[in-house]
Amino acid sequence: MTEEKTHSNKESIEEFLESFRTASERKRLASLNVLEERVEELLSLESSLMTGFDPGDCDWSSGFILQLIHKTDKNFIKNKLNCDDLAWFNAPSDIGYDYSPLQRYLLNESFEDADRFTSSKLRELAGEKAVKRGYVYFSEVESIPCTDLSTIDKLWIAYSRGKFGFTVQAKILDSLGGRYDKLWPRIGWKKDGIWTRYPKSFTWSIEAPNGHMPLVNQLRGVRLLDALLNHQGLTTKS
Repeated sequence: MTEEKTHSNKESIEEFLESFRTASERKRLASLNVLEERVEELLSLESSLMTGFDPGDCDWSSGFILQLIHKTDKNFIKNKLNCDDLAWFNAPSDIGYDYSPLQRYLLNESFEDADRFTSSKLRELAGEKAVKRGYVYFSEVESIPCTDLSTIDKLWIAYSRGKFGFTVQAKILDSLGGRYDKLWPRIGWKKDGIWTRYPKSFTWSIEAPNGHMPLVNQLRGVRLLDALLNHQGLTTKS
């Protein structure tokens, strides 16, 4: 047992949660196994478990804890956190859309279902023509409400340890000098010059490369993803 792990187990669970919440990204990632080992203590906190965590931001620490306790007790979030639809995070919409299904898919790490929901919702947000044709034109992206696109992105980040989401893809692209040809292999959408085949060849788990999800069809070029990643709802996020 490492010194850090020993120290973590000496702290009360409340102290450890507060340390976890305020720690650096690296330290939080290193502490995940300790949280898993102390899950029964987390459950013992009942309604006070998420005190100090903000349902209005995209901090993945909250999402990881929710996923962990849900795996252990399927009724905890509903009964102790008073979330009948299992949707703990705030998920605002400018047009009244319900994002609780996306929260449930991501909570259960059903990433393929979450991706399908995301694609369907983007078509709805883009308008009736996009729904009828079955895909979004890049020129329709601008009409997608900022709040809704930000909500979708926030939920992906929150339930993926910060690995997935449109803004994650945007940051990776920026680190590659805006080179989409370098982005595709980095996020697992292309290998050895060949596009990854949908859906069976994609990695629908937390083990996927950073930025692997949500998926955006690139067979018609990069303009759709480029429009999404440069949407005001994402570029104005803090």
